[in-house]
Amino acid sequence: MSSATSAASLNAARRTRELAGLADGSRVDVLVVGLGATGAGAALDAATRGLTVAAVDAHDLAFGTSRWSSKLIHGGLRYLASGQLDVAHESAVERGVLMERTAPHLVSAQPFVLPLTPLVSRGQAALARAGFRAGDLLRAAARTSRTTLPAPRTLSTVETRHMAPALRTTGLRGGLLSWDGRLTDDARLVTAIARTAAAHGARILTRTRALTLTGSGARVRDELTGEEVDIRARTVINATGVWAGGLVDDIRLRPSRGTHLVLRSEGLGSLSAGLHIPIPGESNRFVLVLPQGDGRVYVGLTDEPVDGGIPDVPEVPETDIGFLLDVLGSALDVSVGRADVVGAFAGLRPLLDTSGTGDPGRTADISRKHAVLTSSDGVVTVVGGKLTTYRRMAEDAVDAAVTVRALTAGPCRTTATPLVGAARPSTLAALDAPARLVRRYGTEALDVHALALADPALARSVVPGHPVTGAELLWAVRHEGALDEADLLDRRTRIGLVPHDRAAARAAAAEALAAVGEGA
Repeated sequence: MSSATSAASLNAARRTRELAGLADGSRVDVLVVGLGATGAGAALDAATRGLTVAAVDAHDLAFGTSRWSSKLIHGGLRYLASGQLDVAHESAVERGVLMERTAPHLVSAQPFVLPLTPLVSRGQAALARAGFRAGDLLRAAARTSRTTLPAPRTLSTVETRHMAPALRTTGLRGGLLSWDGRLTDDARLVTAIARTAAAHGARILTRTRALTLTGSGARVRDELTGEEVDIRARTVINATGVWAGGLVDDIRLRPSRGTHLVLRSEGLGSLSAGLHIPIPGESNRFVLVLPQGDGRVYVGLTDEPVDGGIPDVPEVPETDIGFLLDVLGSALDVSVGRADVVGAFAGLRPLLDTSGTGDPGRTADISRKHAVLTSSDGVVTVVGGKLTTYRRMAEDAVDAAVTVRALTAGPCRTTATPLVGAARPSTLAALDAPARLVRRYGTEALDVHALALADPALARSVVPGHPVTGAELLWAVRHEGALDEADLLDRRTRIGLVPHDRAAARAAAAEALAAVGEGA
């Protein structure tokens, strides 16, 4: 195991040690509350500027919205279509940063086919072609290489069917091919960000709930022991997403629910590309069909306003499931019914309340622009935005926090700070480890693979038909901060997205936790 991996390792022992170190009354420069993508990004940004950092979360890394995305790193085409030019450009720039500099092991080019079915008029097809060309101009403006993201083009009917055999042939006029960024796994991205922050000295503390928050620190509770301690800080960043208003007054959000279905891959045939399936009656909204390469396909997403309290884990309404299945059925030659849905998940986006602009019943039209707000006592809150732009959101939040308290800090370095496991594509391709592990762990795939080679029991899949092995579970407990079965099955791996698979993998998760607990 490399020294870099050792410095980035998160585990129960390190958590206990670092939380105890904060209980003595010493003060950190920056306290970050929330360890989704933006919070972990803020911890990394601050640590790489030379500031001392503590970052806490009541649950786990990527417990909230950051694990419920479409697993896409969008280039901003949708925002361009709605006239949000600044958001579109920012998205394209951040996509390039992830794909070419900071996380090429986790983010790769994803082809998408928009099938030209009878439901897509020739005028709509022309508009889509123009949109894809505009998206390619965004790529160029963001200085992302053509090698990284190929050019969009028109497909023949034969080519379209070859890439998506499940499409209905009746009336099919071909398709439009486009490219975007695709994450191996959103929760793994957050884990990599947090571990990179830890390697730069940040104290990453999960199961640590902020009870009260001020501009000079927080009262927190260790959710494993019940012990309460005060963490003193020169400045505080609230990055708790849809829960931000629970810690700071006057934060106005309009949460939006995005739902995805989980299907078995065999039900849709051999998909070599994702699909954009137009939503009837909508000019610029699509249902996405996203093959995952692990025997599963995700189908999403809806965009519905959410009223009332914010749950820890959002439920998926049957109305969302029915809507997605209906749109899917409008383009496929195979029948996909409710019984084929083996799992489903929903995430809540922390959209800014736009004070009555637009249709009050729609959240699809609300800007994805983020905002950094400072309370009267100096707490900096970052809200809005999206997964793709987490790094820029974190940068802006740290800039504000540094300014509020006049801290001495270096410039932002995260556009050129590789995340744990990152390397050039040529280096990754040459690693002597399974390609699937390289896509999930980058250069650390060698260490994960070594665990499997040393013990045949760890080389076996923990669930029949799913590729995750016992070695990956053990690695997650030793180095990725997994503290219980839910951390292992729901976030370090995504086995838990299918309840049947989750139940089958619980014994293996318990074994991995016990093995580390026994010092194995």
